[in-house]
Amino acid sequence: MKRPIWKTNRHSKQNKTIEHTTPLTQKPTRTTTNVPRRPTTLSPGLKLKYNYQEILLKSMLFYEAQRSGYLPHNRRIRWRGHSALNDRSEFGEDLTGGWYDAGDHVKFGFTMASATTILLWGLVEFREAYEKTGLIKDMLDCVGNPYIDHSYWTRAEDMTMERPAFKVTKENPGSDVVAETAAALAAGAMVFNRTDRLYSTQLLQHAIQLFEFADEYRKKYSDSVPIVREFYPSSGYQDELTWAAIWLYRATGMKKYLHYAERNYRGGWVWSFSWDEKEIGSMVLLYNLTRKAKYKRDLTQILQDWLPGGTLPYTPKGLVYRSSWGVLRYAGNMAFIALLAAESGLNSTVYRYWALQQIHYILGDGGRSYVVGAGHNPPTRPHHAGSSCKVSGPCSWDDFESKGANPIVLYGAVVGGPNINDSYTDDRSDFIHNEVTCDYNAGFHSAVSGVFYLASL
Repeated sequence: MKRPIWKTNRHSKQNKTIEHTTPLTQKPTRTTTNVPRRPTTLSPGLKLKYNYQEILLKSMLFYEAQRSGYLPHNRRIRWRGHSALNDRSEFGEDLTGGWYDAGDHVKFGFTMASATTILLWGLVEFREAYEKTGLIKDMLDCVGNPYIDHSYWTRAEDMTMERPAFKVTKENPGSDVVAETAAALAAGAMVFNRTDRLYSTQLLQHAIQLFEFADEYRKKYSDSVPIVREFYPSSGYQDELTWAAIWLYRATGMKKYLHYAERNYRGGWVWSFSWDEKEIGSMVLLYNLTRKAKYKRDLTQILQDWLPGGTLPYTPKGLVYRSSWGVLRYAGNMAFIALLAAESGLNSTVYRYWALQQIHYILGDGGRSYVVGAGHNPPTRPHHAGSSCKVSGPCSWDDFESKGANPIVLYGAVVGGPNINDSYTDDRSDFIHNEVTCDYNAGFHSAVSGVFYLASL
């Protein structure tokens, strides 16, 4: 059944300053650069009270439930089947695969790439935790018209609507999405370098090609592909270019990428760490790689804003409240950043304790779990089309309007979260507080991997 479009701009913020620098070219090498690791100890009185391994595994199940394209025969999510098998570009390139962005069946390249980079970052830094769960993430490109898809409520397997693809080119560039994809591929090259050198080399080669393209042909992707403005508008591309250069330096050891990142670094105030803003992630990595005071200063000043007594409000039960739309995404992302800053030797006791508080709020310290299928009183009606349908039989807007729990448990999905007063209504129609997305889970997932790493010491 078709309904009117009801979603609007999800996450727009301030504009970024856009500046140009000289493009880079050079062939890759096979050196990898890891950030320094400081001695790690738990903060005094830090109580580890949840099953973090279970949470990691269930979060992985959520990403498996979001898969598009051909699915493996040994998949764990048995209610999912092959879907969107005809996704093609206008020239016929195969665009099947990837993750559906949220509770609908669109594939957005920017958020998919960002979520992949954040997940791989957690895998790079806290590999010991991930080795126990076998997590590997692939990043694929964007396909699907959100205006069409958001007007349908059905299973991915039952889609019959048109699924056009949108691309960026030299004439209509998208430096942000291309650079973020380069960052994801470079991070992937680091991860796979241990187990599949050929695949790692291919990822790295493509990462460099994409970075050069993003650097030479500059424009926001949401200006080149206006249809995405209503969903994931970009506030600028300079931060993604810096971010990608850092990941290329880490993957290759080539100093030119570090020099590029340092020249492009802008610093200053940032809104958060998200699919659209990478500055604070760059601060963490640049401080680790250079130990320069300016990166430490910028990073600690921003984190100070997020701590109690800073500039951001808190709910009565202790959740930092950046935005009503997907508030838990920002808390999870910044908890991950705080853990990484602590690993760098910065205010380790304070940052670890704060990160654990935010993760524990999501897991149940706020009075309920916000992770579907995990913990006490978890959400049962997430805004997610596939899990709202019965395992068999027709699925339509009647299922969307049902007052009952979703027939299928979408294990591991993090919902948007409560309001500023810790109030949360488990309502499928409330996509601001109850939708699930790949990027909502990414920072939370990597933060939990960091906590699990600490708990395993």
